[in-house]
Amino acid sequence: MDPSRKRPLNDGSTSPAKRPKASVPDKERIQQMVAEARAKAAAMAAKLSAGKSASASPSPAPTTAPTPSQTAAERLAAMRSRVANAVSRSTAASNAPPARPPSHTPTPPFRREEPEHDDGSKARGGLDVGLHPALLGDATDAGSSRRGKLAPKFATTMANRRADTGRGAKLKKQLDLSAPSPDLVDPSKNPYYDPNIAAKSLQPRRIPKSLHFNEKGKYIEQANALRRQAALEEMKKRIALAARKAGIDEDMHADKAFAPQEPPAIEWWDQGLTTNSTYDDIDAGALKIDAEDSIVTLYIQHPIQIEPPQDKHIPPPKPLPLTKKEQKKVRRQRRAEELKEKQAKVRLGLEPPPPPKIKKSNMMRVLGEEAVKDPTAVEARVNKEIRERLEKHLQINEERKLTKEQRVEKTVANQEKDVAKGIHCLVFRIETLANGKHRFKINKNAEQLGLTGICIFSPKFNLVIVEGGPYGINRYKKLMMQRIGWQEDVEPLDSGDTLGEKVTHGADIPMASNKCTLVWEGELKQRGFRKFSSERCPTDAMAKERLERGRMEYMWQQAKDSVKAQE
Repeated sequence: MDPSRKRPLNDGSTSPAKRPKASVPDKERIQQMVAEARAKAAAMAAKLSAGKSASASPSPAPTTAPTPSQTAAERLAAMRSRVANAVSRSTAASNAPPARPPSHTPTPPFRREEPEHDDGSKARGGLDVGLHPALLGDATDAGSSRRGKLAPKFATTMANRRADTGRGAKLKKQLDLSAPSPDLVDPSKNPYYDPNIAAKSLQPRRIPKSLHFNEKGKYIEQANALRRQAALEEMKKRIALAARKAGIDEDMHADKAFAPQEPPAIEWWDQGLTTNSTYDDIDAGALKIDAEDSIVTLYIQHPIQIEPPQDKHIPPPKPLPLTKKEQKKVRRQRRAEELKEKQAKVRLGLEPPPPPKIKKSNMMRVLGEEAVKDPTAVEARVNKEIRERLEKHLQINEERKLTKEQRVEKTVANQEKDVAKGIHCLVFRIETLANGKHRFKINKNAEQLGLTGICIFSPKFNLVIVEGGPYGINRYKKLMMQRIGWQEDVEPLDSGDTLGEKVTHGADIPMASNKCTLVWEGELKQRGFRKFSSERCPTDAMAKERLERGRMEYMWQQAKDSVKAQE
């Protein structure tokens, strides 16, 4: 193989040929290689000497040509020392980046020594090939900065540079971040003065809020105050309840309790249209109608129409009533249609033909000769058939009748249908109910008609309240206003009546002035009582308390005032 095609080394020479297999080295080839190394070293020394003369540095000692008497190793060591001295002197003499020394000193074959220090110009590892000149500057700068040398003269990124802590750093002027003096803010001295920016810069800074801790026992005192307030309200309620039970708020306080309230200065729906919340603004013209924020505008809102709830309780229209002659005609036509249908079934064989209906009037005509031969037997047969027909008719009627339980269920169902049409209420005032017949009729009719309410017995007057459907209410109204004779005398009694008092002279009660007055009638949203009951209330307070359960306490005062209104 041609030695020139070998891979070049760092010094530009090719690798030597392979070692001969003989034990004695080839002296001619060794001498040739040594001669080439000397020539290259001499050329390198000439270049260095030219550089020294240009920089006016002390000239190095002249190189002495090797004498033949020196060995090859001694001459190679001397040449190395001279090259190293020349390189160090040329680097220290010039401020510019030093010339790159040879990356590798020629060495004899089969011998390679490591450099004394790593200057960053060689690649680490690999084939021991030097760095590219474009990358050598950064490495040289990094190496020189570690040795305390000057920074490069070209611009670099300030963020990547290390902080300069030397003497020059102390001489640098610190950046002044304080606010400008008032003299510079003066518009006469500063042509670039902006009052908006100056006002913002001179504003005082916001002082941060400090923490405020609650004192010990603060919320405990608040809780105790709430408990005392609740206890006071509970005490007021107990006192008021005890006063009502004791009858303190009797007739003297009743008028004040139910006195009408004074009208307000302005209604709530007109308050938003006035300026001073008075109706005087209408005359003054201070109304908020033409303003932009007025709640009254030219736009009209049509709400969704809802079906009136009272329309649900309207009864269906009744059929047109027929006269007696028309009723007979309709019955005759209906029976004729049924007879035609039955005859058609018999003609088709779907039903057996009915037996002849024999009566005493047609006995001789239907039976004929049989009746002539034995009229007594025929008459007995006819009487038997007549009796069987009557018994069959009565049996069918009994089977069609409803049982007692079915009648009760039908009555309850009708009452529920009646209540579904709407709940109506009646309030009656009766001066006395000493007659037991009157009390019995009041309770029994309310129970039979499925009405709820209450009957209150009092020494002053009696109050009856009933609730139910329209049909039951109308029947009960006729009972109270027409059917019962309230002036009927009371029969003498020797025992106690249902009021719980011993009445020995029932006839002494003045019944001539007794009457029943309809205090109020109308429709309710829902029932106030679950059943009809009777109670005795000797005082007005007890009567109001009992009526309060059904939300009817105002009816007692209305019944009291009804007599005054009639007078």
